[in-house]
Formats: sequence, C-alpha cells, structure tokens
Amino acid sequence: MKLIKILKSKPFRVTVSVCLALGLLAAAFVFGVNALVVSTARENVITAKEAAELEDVDCIIVLGCLVRSDGTLSDMLCDRVERGIEVYGLMAEKSGAKLLMSGDHGTVEYDEVNAMKQYAIEKGIDSEEIFMDHAGFSTYESIYRAKEIFGAERVVIITQEYHLYRALYIADSLGLEAYGVASDQRTYSGQTMRDVREILARNKDFLTSLFKPKPTYLGDKISLDGSGDITNDY
Repeated sequence: MKLIKILKSKPFRVTVSVCLALGLLAAAFVFGVNALVVSTARENVITAKEAAELEDVDCIIVLGCLVRSDGTLSDMLCDRVERGIEVYGLMAEKSGAKLLMSGDHGTVEYDEVNAMKQYAIEKGIDSEEIFMDHAGFSTYESIYRAKEIFGAERVVIITQEYHLYRALYIADSLGLEAYGVASDQRTYSGQTMRDVREILARNKDFLTSLFKPKPTYLGDKISLDGSGDITNDY
C-alpha cells in the first residue's frame, strides 16, 4: 500500500516526468548531432573516379584499424589500403599526392602503419611514395597530424563509409579541404554494433572538433614533397 501511495504521489510523478523530459532532450541532442555530422560531410563523399579528377591534392590519408596478432591486416584495413592504392593509381596523372598511412603504432608489439605500408609495397607501390604517421591513435589525431605535422591542406581520406562522415567532419572543422572515398568492398561482421557505436563517436568528435585539443604527440614537421622513407623506423 505504501509503495502504491508513493507511485501515485505528485513528487514522484513530477520526478518521472522530469527524467523522461531530460532523457528525450539527451536523445534529441545525440541523434541531432549525428544527423548534422552526416549531412555536413555527405557532399564530400566521392567515388574513386571522381577523386581521379582532383588536382593539387597533398596526400591520400588511409586511416588505420585492426592488425591481427600475426601481423596481417584485418578485412576492414585490407580494404582501406586496397582502395588507397586504387585511388593513388587513378590520381597519378593529375596529382602528385602521396599515400599517408595513419594509425596506431603505440607499442613495439602493435603496429598498424608498417603493416599497411608493407602491404602497399607488395602491391607495387614505391616505398618513397608512402608516408607513415605512427601516432594516428584516433580519427581526430590522424587528421590533426596530417595538417600540423605533414602540412596537408587538400586531402582524400580513405575508410569505410560509416566512418568517413566523421573523418570528413573533423577535417572540415580543422580547416582542411577534404574529400572521402569509401573503401567498403564486402560485408563486415559486427557492423550493426559498429554503426551504433559510431553515433556516439560522432557526438564525441563533434565536441572534440569544437575545442580542438592537441593530439597525444606532435613533433617535427615532415614535408610530403620528399621521400616517405623518412618516416621509416627501421
């Protein structure tokens, strides 16, 4: 009886109403930001053939992701590097854009960027055409460092479509002229959960892009006009 009395009381009903209202406002904010990020970036998502028509592109940024314990590229990363190689080949006639492999090389044991570069070399790309950013620990840090360390101003970003909108939004917020080519070439397991997490990641980087914190590491500037082998660590 006491519980029923509490449930029917005005203070309880007011509290529930306030909580529901706050929950709806929070959900509206989260999904509103998600829609903003996607709509803002969508017009700069292009095809590989459209990328081939671009001129004066500084680099093609291939964003890193999982490398398996045996050193091989995960399916998603393999497709990103393959698409990067494709775009590099198509752009060769009109642009001197270099490949910039950006990912996590935070420990000796885990190394995305050398695995990405080695894969591209095995596919016939000259080592000097491939730069590595060893401190691309997040999408934001990869884009920030592409501008501040490598001096990029006009770029093409390669990653899966669900991730591309956030990368392009970040690039725009940092003052880069960026275009994106999606690397989706198959169905990836766990994509539904990845799509859900990406909504939250877009909200996180929406805020990050407002405050523009410095990345974990900066360091000396590296010119994309030289040889990519300057970024080799062996």
